[in-house]
Amino acid sequence: MIDRRTLLAAALAGAALPATLPALAAPADTLRIGYQKNGILVVAKQQGAIEAKLKPLGVGVAWVEFSFGPPLLEAISLGAIDFGPTGDAPPIFAQAAGGPLVYAAAMEAGGSNAAILVQKDSPIRTLADLKGRRVAFAKASSAHNFTIAALEKAGLTYRDIEPVTLAPADAAAAFARGSVDAWTIWDPYFAIAEMQPSTRVLTLADDIARPNSFFLAHRSLAAERGPVLDAALDALAGVARWCEANRGEVAALLSKGTGVPLPATRRSVDRTDFVVGPMTPQVVAGQQRVADRFHALGLIPRPIKIADALRAPAPQNG
Repeated sequence: MIDRRTLLAAALAGAALPATLPALAAPADTLRIGYQKNGILVVAKQQGAIEAKLKPLGVGVAWVEFSFGPPLLEAISLGAIDFGPTGDAPPIFAQAAGGPLVYAAAMEAGGSNAAILVQKDSPIRTLADLKGRRVAFAKASSAHNFTIAALEKAGLTYRDIEPVTLAPADAAAAFARGSVDAWTIWDPYFAIAEMQPSTRVLTLADDIARPNSFFLAHRSLAAERGPVLDAALDALAGVARWCEANRGEVAALLSKGTGVPLPATRRSVDRTDFVVGPMTPQVVAGQQRVADRFHALGLIPRPIKIADALRAPAPQNG
């Protein structure tokens, strides 16, 4: 079994909104960024890349940490932060709930940094063996969609498993003590758990479909402070290019910035494609398929159109 202390020592921020969230009124001289303990934003934070890009605009940066996407998007919806990254599922749930969100950029097929894990001695050998099993994942997260897609590939339905919806740190503890049969999770939790000899990878995200991730912004940021958002995205695109060319330094920066052990961080970095790009028609169509899947299962209350949450084009002069 995985050593519970190992996983919990690396437990990354709780699922609830942080008690230290900034005031709800958006200050014009500050960009409030939500981030998770992985990816391009952590490197950008360590390098001060966004701060440098925004300084000529007279704008500073405030950073707020989250453990996963749904609470980060809740904070954007409440106006407590302006901008942040998530996987594919959180913005769908947020849009279905009427959140004032826009897709600012895409991280298309950013690597195989998620998996469904089982214990090494588990009788579960194939995805079909998940039938009737307790599968843990974070509700409304990318792991939620990954789990459903994996079941579909095996000819199973969502009703064929017993979903156990837990925040990542709680799911880590449940998996460690054997109270769930499988755990769908992303890096760096995946990398930490994978390095335990008692853990086995049942399937990688790559085996199902390479998921997209996104940068989301409050609609007012996109509409009223477009140059600030554009400058931040430009900085992140530059950081992504640097990350692709400097993976060893990326691992060191991420480990320093998150407290996740360097060996696990290296593993996570090695399977990540660092990319920041536009919301292309292909990306939008893929995200629409995810939204339609959740609506068909009754997991969101109404159908949504991803196109309704795209950033409006900048007005043209003349």
